[in-house]
Amino acid sequence: MTTVILAEKPSQARSYVEAFQRSTKKQGYYIINDSLLPPDTVITFGFGHLVELAAPEAYDAKYKHWSLSNLPIFPAHYQFIVPTDKKAQFKIVKEWLSKADTIVVATDSDREGENIAWSIMNQAKINLKQKTIKRLWINSLEKDAIRSGFKALKDGWAFYPKYQEAQTRQISDWLIGMNGSPLYTLLLRQNGVRGVYSIGRVQTPTLYMVYQRDQAIKNFKPEPYFELNAEILANQQKFIAKLDPYQRFKDETGLMTFMQAKHVQKGSQDGLIKDVQKQGKKSASPRLFSLSALQTMINRRYHASAADVLKAVQALYEAKYLSYPRTDSQYITDQEFTYLRQNLARYQKLVSKEIALPQIEPQSRYVNGKKVQEHHAIIMTKTVPSQEQLAKLSKLEQQVYDLVLRTTLAMFADPYEYEETTIITQVGDANFKATGKVPTKQGWQALFDDHKADQQEAATLPLVHQGDQVQANLQTLQKETTPPVPFTEGTLITAMKTAGKTLDDEEAQAILKDVQGIGTSATRANILEILKKRGYLVTEKNKLHVSEAGITLCKAVELEPLLTSPEMTAKWEQALQQISTEERTPDNFLSQIKKFVAKLIADVPAQLTGNAAIKQQINHQQQAQKFDEVFLETPQATVLNKQKFYIVKPKQGESFTLPKKWSSKTLGKTAIKALVTKGETSKLKGFKSKKGKAFAAKLKLDGHKLSFDFD
Repeated sequence: MTTVILAEKPSQARSYVEAFQRSTKKQGYYIINDSLLPPDTVITFGFGHLVELAAPEAYDAKYKHWSLSNLPIFPAHYQFIVPTDKKAQFKIVKEWLSKADTIVVATDSDREGENIAWSIMNQAKINLKQKTIKRLWINSLEKDAIRSGFKALKDGWAFYPKYQEAQTRQISDWLIGMNGSPLYTLLLRQNGVRGVYSIGRVQTPTLYMVYQRDQAIKNFKPEPYFELNAEILANQQKFIAKLDPYQRFKDETGLMTFMQAKHVQKGSQDGLIKDVQKQGKKSASPRLFSLSALQTMINRRYHASAADVLKAVQALYEAKYLSYPRTDSQYITDQEFTYLRQNLARYQKLVSKEIALPQIEPQSRYVNGKKVQEHHAIIMTKTVPSQEQLAKLSKLEQQVYDLVLRTTLAMFADPYEYEETTIITQVGDANFKATGKVPTKQGWQALFDDHKADQQEAATLPLVHQGDQVQANLQTLQKETTPPVPFTEGTLITAMKTAGKTLDDEEAQAILKDVQGIGTSATRANILEILKKRGYLVTEKNKLHVSEAGITLCKAVELEPLLTSPEMTAKWEQALQQISTEERTPDNFLSQIKKFVAKLIADVPAQLTGNAAIKQQINHQQQAQKFDEVFLETPQATVLNKQKFYIVKPKQGESFTLPKKWSSKTLGKTAIKALVTKGETSKLKGFKSKKGKAFAAKLKLDGHKLSFDFD
């Protein structure tokens, strides 16, 4: 009776192996001996996706070259392939799955993990009905969590609908990409635009959100307005009070009319303290982190990209320091709260400042088992790193761990308490309000003293009493309305999560918890990376903007609201989730996608014909393309930048090409300039041999031929 444990990747398999008593490493698998497991148990693994959807040309050779006449591409049955570089490992996995009596799916505990495992099992062409399928479902790669998970394996078939959902998402994205991309690319080429234009179910509305924000900023026309403030002098101390109820005036005439009606004028005059209210207030610590919330906060503080944050959290998960990263939950269960409480003293040693943590009973703001579905919030594991171990982590990993640590510990600290004072000053018949805060108990805020920028304290107000006479200096201020703020990766991740409702306020986001966003916690960072890699999004000082190519694409798709609407994409996400709850079938969803694709193919050609806005943008982009083409200008030659190589156009003689990569090293401007001007470079590091060994050498240009010079 053979049991096969299927891990997602080698590092995950090694974590499982380390949790068992004895193991023997073989090529592509491990033999395991442990009292917890049946005899004849092996662990094998994929390299992430061992199985992928086939490209259109696998169905018919005619699809290899794009043509409008070949659209739509709607396969009767979807074909899956094993990439060439993964075939050897797939063969090993297939052999073990064939021998298995019991298969334990031990890929990542999420929909994509199901997709990876079931795709491998289906591609292996084994009779799964004759196998016992079990599922390992854990939130940590610690030894105790792994062993507990193997003691409580779940029925693998219960997770099959999650695989159906993930695969349907994969196929629907393939249908839109493989039809939409050639459709828009070929139509734009007919209009004189070079390049490939990629269309995606999630990436296109995400790009369009940034485009809309850019356009709102570009088209913003500041409008002047006037405010009336009062500088109050009381007990030798000045403070600023604003009109209550607050209002702004479109012009000076409206302001003067208001002032006359309220019997006030500019400058100094008598005032009266009409009301003084003091109220003790408390502020609870921040909610625990979902992946999106963590990406947003780290981007705000340290300007790290969403993809880099995910990579850092994944590394900390694999190091067994943090819990499972791809979670949308900001809650934990009583079980996690208990082990966190038991380890408080050890966690506290990692925080430089001693702080009281008296809140040792679970609070519903953080602990609610009913709100934890697949995975709980991102928190520390029982494995507490030493200062030496933390020092070995990358800077971003240290920053991520530190923020998760402090935010989790804050749950055990007292609330932040402050006294809020509101003073109403009457001047003439107008009232002016000032509000001040005085901290009375730091509580959890003490954990974040090094991030004062996150704490916006109101001014401290002087001690006054109702009925006091004061001096009021009325000031009229001319201001201008301000444009919208550009997206950052953090705020865009939030916008994706809230389907375009860009709410920065934590409580407002909590109210929107039932709004289904676009993409998933596991895919949003990757979507942003794709948009950047394809040159549609550019980052400038942590601000995201749409490139010329991105603007062209957005202008082309904006006549098709279903492609650009976050709300529509969110509804698709909701429909996909209904597959995993068996409220909807994959065929039902894919038939809707096919109807949508057919509508695109029918409508888009006419939309793009004669569209003045698109023609104007194409002219813009063609000018930009000419400018971008020139990579380098030297007295000897002009170097043009193409997608995969450089074209060198000498002032005399024939043009020739130079590669962008040579033996795994990217050749940048310095190296290309040296080759064009001197015929050789200085000694360069970073080359790799065919066996993967790193070496350094000069590059030499002999005529038009590039070679190494080891002298």
